[in-house]
Amino acid sequence: MYRKANRLLAAAVAGTLAFVAAPAAMATSAAPAEAATQAATDPFYAYDGSAPLSSFAPGDVLKTRTLPYHVIGIPTPLQAIQLLYRSTDAQGRPSANVTSVVRNLSGDGSKAISYQSFYDSLDPEHGPSRAIAGDVSLGGLIANAESFVLAPALALGYNVVIPDTEGQSANFAAGPEYGTNTLDSIRAVTRFSGTGLNSSTKFGMIGYSGGAIATNWAATLAPSYAPEVNRNLVGFAEGGVLVAPAHNLKYVDGSLVWAGIIPMALIGVARSYDIDLEPYANEYGLEVLEKLKHASIANVLAQYPGLTWQKMVKPEYANPNSVPEFVEAVNRVNLGQAATPTIPGLIGQGNGGVLEGTFNNPPGIGTGDGVMVAGDVRALARQYCATGNKSIQYTQYDALSHVGAALPWVPTAIAWLNDRFDGKAAPSNCGQIPEGNSLAPETPVTTP
Repeated sequence: MYRKANRLLAAAVAGTLAFVAAPAAMATSAAPAEAATQAATDPFYAYDGSAPLSSFAPGDVLKTRTLPYHVIGIPTPLQAIQLLYRSTDAQGRPSANVTSVVRNLSGDGSKAISYQSFYDSLDPEHGPSRAIAGDVSLGGLIANAESFVLAPALALGYNVVIPDTEGQSANFAAGPEYGTNTLDSIRAVTRFSGTGLNSSTKFGMIGYSGGAIATNWAATLAPSYAPEVNRNLVGFAEGGVLVAPAHNLKYVDGSLVWAGIIPMALIGVARSYDIDLEPYANEYGLEVLEKLKHASIANVLAQYPGLTWQKMVKPEYANPNSVPEFVEAVNRVNLGQAATPTIPGLIGQGNGGVLEGTFNNPPGIGTGDGVMVAGDVRALARQYCATGNKSIQYTQYDALSHVGAALPWVPTAIAWLNDRFDGKAAPSNCGQIPEGNSLAPETPVTTP
């Protein structure tokens, strides 16, 4: 059953990633649906209690509901428990967020996987909880497709927790916020008795691409933000990792497939840290930022070929580091400037991005999988090893792109997590990871 479940899981996630990476199949010249708004149309998502949200502790449960688990709008026999819980945004302010729990078939509450979705969107209505509740939209198709990950995980005896990692503002690429949302999701599901999980439940965290943003930031923040959660984490498994977003901007600049990620990330991080991009954008940049403010990755893949930072900004801001707010924000979301996780980690990264239309090899940045920079990921793994975490296993897939690397990574990650739950010592290749890039903070520059 174990090998069969792994094969099914690998096929499911790889199929999902392939679906996402087939922009021709999803391309639309229309703007994101007007029905997508920042405000939640489902009242379950709004905290409407009389006590101020700040009076609750992070992870406190505010609302609950149980409903059929849906796949592309079709209800299944599986039941999902959804919780509205108190969390914390990137600026330390109280926020409310939603997570979903699917119980394993045996009722055993001793182990769970926190699965961080790569739904990658600027619209909260594309989150996995919406898909689970039955919503169907172009941006939500990713979360719907990821539903097929559930069956193998449940067959292996895990309870599965799926947080809306980006929060209810969908602040795409704002890593610290992904991390607190993930950790408070784990707190919430162990505090509500209806989930069958409790303060003794062991958790493994797993995520690829956008899901890796949440997974890594949760592992990084756990010792200080949620030490009681950290004690019950057996490890984190991630692949296709965003480390230093300023490097990624240079790497995808002008890409045939991934360039549309540039405005998406700018919008998400700016929204998270209350940055006004308007003074820096030119007329075309303002048009793109307005068009994509509720977009998902389905609205940008291969639809902005050749887009660059310079095409979107006024001439005096051609160097991104001439924008002080940009420099401050990218330094805050640089994993290389964050703490070292104390739990074992499995990190996988592709390095064959030429297959996805990126021919860039910027000086000091190097190659990657088409969107993520391999040198950054190696540097992060080496940094973790050098700063006290000797339980890091790094694998680089030199011939594979962002999508392709998921296929070998998935079964490896599940097998690795299974071993952590079984109490086996975590493998390490700390002394064998090749050198990577500098993860030093960006330095502001003054325009002439």
